[in-house]
Amino acid sequence: MKHITIKDVAKKLNVSVSTVSRAFNDKYDIRTETKELILKTAKEMGYRPNPIARKLIQQRSLNIGIIVPEFVNSFFPQVIIGAQEILLAKGYQVLIMQSNESSETEIKNVETMLDNMVDGLIVSLTCENENIEKYKELIASNMPIVFFNRVVDDLPASKVVFDDYKWAFFATEHLLVQGHKDIVHLAGPKNLTLSKNRAQGFDAAHRKHKVPLGRKISCGFSMEEGARVALELIEKKEVPTAIFAASDPSAIGAMKVFKDHGYNIPKDIAFVGFTESRLAEHIAPPLTSVSQPTNDIGQTAAKLLLEQIETKGLFVPQTIVLNGRLNVRESSIKI
Repeated sequence: MKHITIKDVAKKLNVSVSTVSRAFNDKYDIRTETKELILKTAKEMGYRPNPIARKLIQQRSLNIGIIVPEFVNSFFPQVIIGAQEILLAKGYQVLIMQSNESSETEIKNVETMLDNMVDGLIVSLTCENENIEKYKELIASNMPIVFFNRVVDDLPASKVVFDDYKWAFFATEHLLVQGHKDIVHLAGPKNLTLSKNRAQGFDAAHRKHKVPLGRKISCGFSMEEGARVALELIEKKEVPTAIFAASDPSAIGAMKVFKDHGYNIPKDIAFVGFTESRLAEHIAPPLTSVSQPTNDIGQTAAKLLLEQIETKGLFVPQTIVLNGRLNVRESSIKI
């Protein structure tokens, strides 16, 4: 099928290319009747504007890059859906890449996005978190970037985060109110701000209830990491009465190991997770978890990025902190 150009429309109507161009761009110096005829004829001929040419004229690619650590869990896809709702409505296309928790892959993703001339980036960092200097360089060059969920405090960019301290506090307090005095926190990677905040909330709840601080064990966000820590606790005979995990997957991985070793949940050991994954309601027993507003996180990040793009770097970085709720289920209710 032949691609209809602006020249074809001009030839059909026996007018100049510049006249057709003025009609398409709604210029003031063209008669209304002429403009309407040109637009009607172009539509009948199947003319579509050249998106590449339009982007060159606007000096924008109208592409936004979104980079996330993984797609295994529902959290990041749900955030992306929220961001897309805002960006697509504003005429932007979204390019999505995942770093598979690898800093090396993450930086390659960034370079690919830059090669595609994206107008801005929305990024959630990997656990390895080794590309901070590269992001500082991009920010210094006025590349619009918004970070979400996994952020570091010393990056001078806008961020969308969850109130991890507050909800870790409430999650731990829920276990303390159930009567648990020996609670282990499966902590996230130490170099992530959210991990630090969740660990601090865990400690604060203990202090409020005048209970000796619980143990914190370094753990990743995966089921495999949760299973590894659970097996170590069993082998060392250091099994607590409750576990508060920094992520649902690590909680679920640990739960499976304890169940396989004959432990009853929540009678022998109670569990609370974080992030409200889709699995939380469907495992046995259902997992108590902190729910985050994933759609709002994505939408807020997209709005901040568009604001930065439209102001052409004349902006003050903002940190938006969002709220959530604790969904209490069978895994943490004392029998």
